[in-house]
Amino acid sequence: MAKWQLQDAKARFSKVVDDAASKGPQIVTRRGVDAAVVVSIEDWRALHAGQGSTWKDVLLGEGPRFDLPLPKRAAGSSRTLPEFD
Repeated sequence: MAKWQLQDAKARFSKVVDDAASKGPQIVTRRGVDAAVVVSIEDWRALHAGQGSTWKDVLLGEGPRFDLPLPKRAAGSSRTLPEFD
């Protein structure tokens, strides 16, 4: 991936877009730090293909939604259970 300084990317934006379409994603840096990526529309659509477009689609979709690490439970009970007659 090519890197462009922000001022160069602004001055040669057409070239950045053409390179993104023909050579792949182009990184734009600001003060030497990666700030943005310019990708072709085909790459963008491929990244978002198959993803639910709404929160409802995500919740009703197949497979796990996220990994949630759960803490380990204590071995013993911390309270006594009431007895019912």
